[in-house]
Amino acid sequence: MRLKSSAVLKSLSGAHSRKAGATSFVRFIALTLAAAFITATSVQTAKADPKYAGIVIDAKTGKVLYGEDPDGLRYPASLTKMMTLYLTFEALNSGRISLDSRVPVSANAAKEPPSKLGVRAGGSVTVEQAILALVTRSANDMATALGEHLGGSEDRFARMMTAKARALGMTRTTYRNANGLPNTAQMTTARDQARLGIALRQHFPQYYGYFSTRTFNFGKQVIGNHNRLVGTVKGVDGIKTGYTRAAGSNLATSAQLDGRSIVAVVLGGRSSAARDATMRKLVATYLPQASRGGNSNLIAQTRSAPVEEPVAVAAAVPSVAVAATDAGLPHAGPVPQTRYEEAPVTAFAGSSSNAAVKAMEAATWQKGKDPISQAPVAPDRKMITNSTKVDNIVTASTAASASAAPSVSPRAEAPQGGWVIQIGASPDENSARGLLQNAQEKGGAALRSAKPFTVAFSKDGSQIYRARFGGFDGQNAAVNACNALKKKGVSCWASLQ
Repeated sequence: MRLKSSAVLKSLSGAHSRKAGATSFVRFIALTLAAAFITATSVQTAKADPKYAGIVIDAKTGKVLYGEDPDGLRYPASLTKMMTLYLTFEALNSGRISLDSRVPVSANAAKEPPSKLGVRAGGSVTVEQAILALVTRSANDMATALGEHLGGSEDRFARMMTAKARALGMTRTTYRNANGLPNTAQMTTARDQARLGIALRQHFPQYYGYFSTRTFNFGKQVIGNHNRLVGTVKGVDGIKTGYTRAAGSNLATSAQLDGRSIVAVVLGGRSSAARDATMRKLVATYLPQASRGGNSNLIAQTRSAPVEEPVAVAAAVPSVAVAATDAGLPHAGPVPQTRYEEAPVTAFAGSSSNAAVKAMEAATWQKGKDPISQAPVAPDRKMITNSTKVDNIVTASTAASASAAPSVSPRAEAPQGGWVIQIGASPDENSARGLLQNAQEKGGAALRSAKPFTVAFSKDGSQIYRARFGGFDGQNAAVNACNALKKKGVSCWASLQ
């Protein structure tokens, strides 16, 4: 409990004046120290709390009606699922998937911590059920399942998310997983999340209605929406809640009433109740100030940029790779081996990180260049050959175990279509073959029926060789094989070729 300093001093002064002598003085000193301790503890507690940030944007004009540290880096928590849903809606819009398409639930997705839908590994849900689970329960398992389904692996899907963020003008957002579970490299700003909220409503009006879902029936469960403002605040039609200990309570809200429209974001609330109360005040104050006229196309809709896979940096150490698409981005660096950290971290990026981000933005974004969108086009569009022959691989490092380990079949041809696993890529074909050999030695039964091959593509006038395994019987087989490899320390991602 925090005590006001004036009340403390008044109480102490009264006590001291009524009693004299040594006993009274000792009590005075003791109370003074106690008051100082209470004040110091309160200050420390306040500093440990997540930092608040907020913004309100007129969704018709783009004008910022309110802002408090709108560009400060924060953890998005489950607001991350807004981007997962954006890419899901985009896939629906393009016809890649339908609402009735089945989304397989891998062991990786099934083991996610709550909140979750609780589907067992090997099961599946429809795309529509996954969407509703994200909107209402904020289901982490379904977010991971969607990410794996759309991206081939959740790591690759996270790179797709970051690429889309750049395309939408979210210059300070970096994603590392599909659900928002704690990762210190996964950060955003209130302004970026408001842009995403506007883009969701503007680009996908046919799917945006899912965000106003009050309840979702799944089997015998009746799941209520975590967003308490939907249906209780006039004009509010979504969007998404979020919470982790490090992030605090987050909320992105859309409201439309009497021809006026706003999108508001609150990050770092002390509790869900305090966050909701703040948002109610923002909506009540700034929705009446929004314009009734303006541009209905504030954020350009862009085609998804291709995402380049990790490239091996040394043939002698085939497992070492760098994520090329992360170069120059906030919190750049290799994607962590874990998709999220075991325990939340409460520290935020310091001034040095902010300075690096600003320098990067000044050097890159203002010139209209995007290192992700400038990446090579999709592999199928710049293939040098449809297949590259693979000879037997016996190197100095593998010769000793060649008799015990399976060898890469000679002159294996690339499978035509279907699901593949990519182990990595290298500017040297022999190094790419080394990646395949290393994976086969470690993969064992997981790759027993898989077919190794390399594929060459052109980049900046030079060739890069992708090391892949094909011949899998569908997505589940490829994802499960990749997960088995990851447990052996081999980086990989699964994708539809």
